[in-house]
Amino acid sequence: MDESATLLLLALALLAALAMQPWRLLQQTGLVSPLLAALVITPWLWAMPWLHHMPLQLQLSGACLITLVLGWPLAVPVLCLVALAAGWLASLPWSAQVDLAFWMGVLPASFATLIGAALRRWIGPNMFVYILGRAFLGTVASMFAAGLLAQWSGHQLLAAIDPGLALVGRWLMAWGDGFMTGMMAAIAVAFKPHWLATWSDRLYLRKGS
Repeated sequence: MDESATLLLLALALLAALAMQPWRLLQQTGLVSPLLAALVITPWLWAMPWLHHMPLQLQLSGACLITLVLGWPLAVPVLCLVALAAGWLASLPWSAQVDLAFWMGVLPASFATLIGAALRRWIGPNMFVYILGRAFLGTVASMFAAGLLAQWSGHQLLAAIDPGLALVGRWLMAWGDGFMTGMMAAIAVAFKPHWLATWSDRLYLRKGS
């Protein structure tokens, strides 16, 4: 997939997210702290392969965790800002920033949202399904699927790496993202549920759930 096609898909996702007026979610003051944390910490994760000259440019994404915390409409513009910040930190060209925003951010975030909707539709709202299914295994599936599509489409960040090795790396890093997202979601559900825009005590902790 060439740069123009990636940019078009990214722009469409961003326009769709902005059409939902995601800034209204910030009326929930509990989201301000995790939003700031995402904007400060995540760019360093994305820029790390270039800052440390890693031969295999794989890194934790955090996109699925940000989506759980902020919801898809707010996560998309935030992930675009993260890509711009990572590009500034690592002095990346515009094309690399677009790739990061789409393949590391918006695409896995979109997959995670679809998986979450499917779990609620077919299994129902359940705390353990939310943590183990949506936050943990859903993140693994979303990250690996996005990585597969990136590799299949000729994503250039891993062009110098053997395809088999790149596939193994994407699989392992998907599990890393899954463990991180699942752990943070479990902690937030227990102690800071107001940090999760996709969580509702009324829905998930209702009697008989």
